[in-house]
Order: sequence, then structure tokens, then C-alpha cells
Amino acid sequence: MAARVVKVPDVGEGIAEVEVVEWHVKPGDEVAEDQALATLMTDKASIEIPSPASGRIAALGGEVGQLLAVGSVLVRFEDAAGEAAGVADRLPAAGGAPADQPPAEPRRPPPPPPPPSAARQSRASARDEAVGTGEAPAAMPRDDRPIASPAVRRRAWELGIELKDVRPSGTAGRIVHADLDAHLARHGRQPPGAPAAVPRSAGAPRDDTEAVPVIGLRRRIAMKMQEAKRRIPHFSYVEEIDVTEVEALRAALNAKWDGQRPRLTLLAFMARAIVLACAEFPHLNARFDDEAGVITRHGAVHLGVATQTAHGLMVPVLRHAEALDLWAIAGEVARLAEASRAGRVTRDELSGSTITLTSLGALGGIASTPVINHPEVAIVGVNRIVERPALRGGLVVPRLAMNLSSSFDHRVIDGIDAARFVQSIRGMLEQPALLFAG
Repeated sequence: MAARVVKVPDVGEGIAEVEVVEWHVKPGDEVAEDQALATLMTDKASIEIPSPASGRIAALGGEVGQLLAVGSVLVRFEDAAGEAAGVADRLPAAGGAPADQPPAEPRRPPPPPPPPSAARQSRASARDEAVGTGEAPAAMPRDDRPIASPAVRRRAWELGIELKDVRPSGTAGRIVHADLDAHLARHGRQPPGAPAAVPRSAGAPRDDTEAVPVIGLRRRIAMKMQEAKRRIPHFSYVEEIDVTEVEALRAALNAKWDGQRPRLTLLAFMARAIVLACAEFPHLNARFDDEAGVITRHGAVHLGVATQTAHGLMVPVLRHAEALDLWAIAGEVARLAEASRAGRVTRDELSGSTITLTSLGALGGIASTPVINHPEVAIVGVNRIVERPALRGGLVVPRLAMNLSSSFDHRVIDGIDAARFVQSIRGMLEQPALLFAG
């Protein structure tokens, strides 16, 4: 048989290698056209590579966790049908995954070879609608054919699950393996192979261990954090802010525009304050190329918003925050957070930030030391809001207080400038009318 080769596609942006996060096939498997072959991780996002043709898998190009160069062999086929050039021509175009493939979801090991795939479904209009609204797709209407890969369909069949009853979380209403697990959980079932709860007596000794490979997004996060701490001499600055007034304003605005405008969170006010402070201190809204010795100051504020997802920390970018009002900021932050958690965020939405805002929400603690998002020079961290006693006119009164924990690149940012920057943010949040005067 004439062997055919599927190569690692060029995903653009100068990326030279990708990491194998998960194989969805193994040697000897019969695969159908469009069936997922592998999930690959770039430095920005994960992409699922579909098979450009049907055939039998002869060999895989590497192991899970291995880095593969763009253009190297991903899989080899044993099927003589079709020309090798035709396979290469139908690989994903530069710039990301194919249009009908969402960012990868963590999935369980692949099931036995799936049945031949059904005819291709018309998915473009559904995908455009889902991305345009920025909301998680609802459950599929019962008279529509659910969108799912052959592997997901086979697993659903083995579990006795009707796909039309499953609430999808993927792009354009696509059902992924995690949706099957969630469906089982909602109905009080456990996936096959899930460990049963074993009652243990108090203080019972344990000697079990678990080896967890650091791969995929977790590896990228680890590498990025290590690089940032290795290259950037951080210094942190913590300041307490009285947020009583801004919280009262937020509640009043939400009550006034309930259901008519996006719901405001404190992050929207924080973003607005950062935009105005960056106009006053433009050297904080910058990226430092330490190899070239060049600091690039940006007029646009492309605000990275650190977002925790089930797969790890992502930093989607709120572009041109300087051109958005409070409600536009709130709506876009909510959209980016939902897209990140549902695995629908795009590569472009994960790159190009000029300064970052991070928050641990209600778990924010008293203070923290956030790591700068290299090659930026500043990151602003939000800690939790607590009620504290304060003196006002000689009386002890309750006030809402919050700490800002921010980090700066000491190579290019002096301590006095960092302090003035944070104090500018503090002044606007304590007197929120200033947020509308800039």
C-alpha cells in the first residue's frame, strides 16, 4: 500500500513547533474524513486536527507531551486511496483550526474505532450565531441533528445517551466529551471506569501516589510563568482602597439599567480606572523587548483579563479598552470570560495585551504578588472586598475596603512611578465621578 502523510500544519504567527496534547487515534485505527486525529497546543491555544481523508492509521508522529516541528509528520496512513498531495492540500489553513473545529476540550482516552462518519453538516451559520452572541449554546433543539465528532457519537452510543438530550458547550453547539460527563453527572451516573468512593476511617494511612504529566495548557502556563520570573525583576506594591462609593454607584447603575444594559462588575470600573491611569502614565502601558533593548509604549489599551478556566489560567484581551464605556467593557469582559471557560476563545483574543488585570474574586485574600504577563511591564491585582471599621468625622463607621496588589518590571519602572500609578487608580475608585471626567 502507498503510505500517505498528514503533516503538522502551519498555524501562523511564526510558530515553529507545537505540543501533542492528546491522540484521538492509534495505529491500526480506521478513521473517517473529518474525524479528529490529535489535539495540538501552540503557545496561545489548543487546536484539534481533523483527518483530511478516510483510511487506516499506520503510525503516529510522536508521543503525548512531545514537541513536533511545523511541517513534520503528524500521522501516516496505510490507505492507498487518494493522493498524498491531496491530503496535504486539505490541512487546516494558517491561523488556527478549521472553521468547524472548536478549541480542544480535555477528553478521555479514545473509544474503539467509530462507525463511518455521517455526511458533513452545514455548521457555518450556527457557528456564526453562537460566536456573535458570545453566549454558551443552549441545548440542541430536538429536531436538529446534534454536532459531535465520531468519537463522541460512539461514546454516547456506548453510554446509552441520546445526543439531542445533551447540553453542548463547544463552538456552534458542538458536543464534546466533557458534555457527556456533565450529562451523566446531572442524572446521577458515573462514567465507566470512574473510581468509586471508598469509605475511609479517620486517620487511615495512605501510600498511594499519582504521577500527573505537565502537558498542554498547564505546560504553557508553567513555561510562561518561569520565563517571566526568570527575565523580569518584579517588585510589588500593595495599597488599600475604600470602594464604598464605587460599589454603591455600581449597584445603583445596575438597578437603573437592569435587563437593558450589561450588568456592571467591579472589574469594569477597574478597567476604566486603568485606562485613565495609563493615559497619565503611558510608560506603564508598554511592552519591553529586553533582547532588543526597546520599550514600546502603546496609545491603545489592550487590557489582558486573567481568567481561570477548568483547563488552567487564560488571559483573553479586551481590545481598545480606551474606546469603550463602562457597559461595553462589562459586556466584553463577560463575553471573553465565557468564551475562555467554554473553550471558544480564539488565538487573536489571547494575544497582544499591553497591561493585565487579574483577580481571584471572593478568594482574593488580603494581598498577593501577581506575576507580570511577559513582555508587559505591569499587572494590577484585585483582592477581595471586606467590611472594615474606619474613622469618619471622629466616628467609627463601617466601610468597604479592598487591596490592590500590583507588580512592576523594575528594569523600566521606578518605584515612585508605580506608586503614583496605583494612587491614581485609587483616587478614581474612591471618587468614582472622576471615572467619567477623563
